[in-house]
Amino acid sequence: MLFTDSIAALSSGHLPSGVAIIRISGPHVRFAIETISGSLPKPRLAHYGPLHASDGRRIDQALTLFFPGPNSFTGEDCGEFQVHGGRAVVATLLTEISGLPGFRQAEAGEFTRRAFLNGKIDLLEAEALADLVNAETEAQRQFAVLNSGGVQSELYLGWRKRLIHARAMIEAEMDFADEADVPGSVSSQVWRDVGLLIEEIQRHIDSYGKAEMIRDGFDVVILGAPNAGKSSLLNSLLRREAAIVTDEAGTTRDLVEAVLDLDGLKVRITDTAGLREPAGKVEAIGIERARERAKGADLVVLLEDMSSPGEELDVPSGIRTVRVGNKLDLATGPAADRYAATISTKSGEGIDSLLKIVSEMAGEAIGQRGDVLPSRLRHVELLQEASVYLGSALSTQDSLLELKAENLRLASDRIGKLSGAVDVEDLLDVIFSQFCIGK
Repeated sequence: MLFTDSIAALSSGHLPSGVAIIRISGPHVRFAIETISGSLPKPRLAHYGPLHASDGRRIDQALTLFFPGPNSFTGEDCGEFQVHGGRAVVATLLTEISGLPGFRQAEAGEFTRRAFLNGKIDLLEAEALADLVNAETEAQRQFAVLNSGGVQSELYLGWRKRLIHARAMIEAEMDFADEADVPGSVSSQVWRDVGLLIEEIQRHIDSYGKAEMIRDGFDVVILGAPNAGKSSLLNSLLRREAAIVTDEAGTTRDLVEAVLDLDGLKVRITDTAGLREPAGKVEAIGIERARERAKGADLVVLLEDMSSPGEELDVPSGIRTVRVGNKLDLATGPAADRYAATISTKSGEGIDSLLKIVSEMAGEAIGQRGDVLPSRLRHVELLQEASVYLGSALSTQDSLLELKAENLRLASDRIGKLSGAVDVEDLLDVIFSQFCIGK
C-alpha cells in the first residue's frame, strides 16, 4: 500500500535517557535525512555526524540510519536518528521533522499498522509485537517471541488450507461428478478430516486459559480467619510492606493485590479480609468480596494460626487449595500433617518453601511454554464461530452439498480473519490503538 504522507515519532523510552531514537517512515524519508544530517547514509550502516535545524543551528551529534523500502520494518523507506535523550533535544528534532513537507506525528501503532498493510507482517504477528513490548516476565517474553516468529500464523494457515482443500473437493464432486479425473466420492475422506479439525480447534480453544495466565498472571488468593497472618504473609512474600498489619482483628477490609515474578511467571497474590461470623457491616462487605475473589482464583492459600487453631474454613469447591500453617514460632505441638507448608511470617521460616510450592503449581497450570496458544479473546471467538460452521457442515444432509460447502467457506473465512487474510478493517483501529506511539 502506498502512503502519500510520512510519519515521525519518539520510539525509545521515557525522557530523559542516555539515548533517544526518533523513527521516521514514508516517501519523504530520504529528503528528511538529507536535509537534517546533510547526506544520505549507506543503507543499514550508521553514520555519525551533526544534525542541523532549518536555520542552521546544530541540534546534536547523532547516529543516523537509513532503511530503504521494501526491506524495512514498515515496507517503505524508514530512518532513525539516535540522539542524546534530553527533552529539549528530542523536542527540537521532532519539531524540525514535523516542519518538513509531507511529515506529521505518528499515531499509536501506526508504524506496525503500515507494516501490516504493506504485507511485512500479518495481524497475529502484529499482536505478538504488542505483547513483546508489554512483556514483564520471562514467560511473557517467550510467549510473545514465539508468536512473533509466526508459529500461530502457521497453525491457522494450515487449518485454513485444509478447509479450502475440503471445500474444493466437495465442489468438485458437485460440479464434475461425471469427469474421470474426479474421484467418485471424496465425502468420507473430507468429512473425516473436518471432524478431526473440529477436535483440534476445540483443544486449542481450551488452552486459552493458559495464555491468560501467562499474560495476566497466575491468580493466588490468601484466605483465613482474622489475625491468621494473611497480611503479614503478603508482606513476607513481597519482601516489602504492601499491606497494613496490626493485632486488631478485621484490619484488612478490602482486597490488596500485588504481583510477583516467580521463575519467570507472573503471579498475582491477593490479601483478603478475615473470614468470620458475625461481622460488622463494612467488614461483612470485605468478607463477601474475599469469597467472590476466591471463586475465580487459580489457587487458594488457606492460612491457619497454628498457635491457636480454630474451626476449618469453607473453601470454594473446584479451586485448588494449599493449606498453610502460620506462626510456627509460637506453635507448641508438632506440625499437623494436614499442612502443605508451615511458616512463620515473623522469622521468615518456611517462606521460601511456600514460594516454591506456588511456583511449581503455577508452572504446572501453564504447562509447556513452547505450546501454541490463542493469545487473544478475539482468536477464541473466531475459532468458536469456525467450529460452529464446521459442525453445521457435518450435520447437514449429505444431499445438500451446496450448504455443506458454504459452511466450509464461512469457517475458512473466520480462520482467515485471525491473520488478516480476510477483510478485518473494522478490527484494525482497535488492535493498533493498543500500541505505543513510536511502534
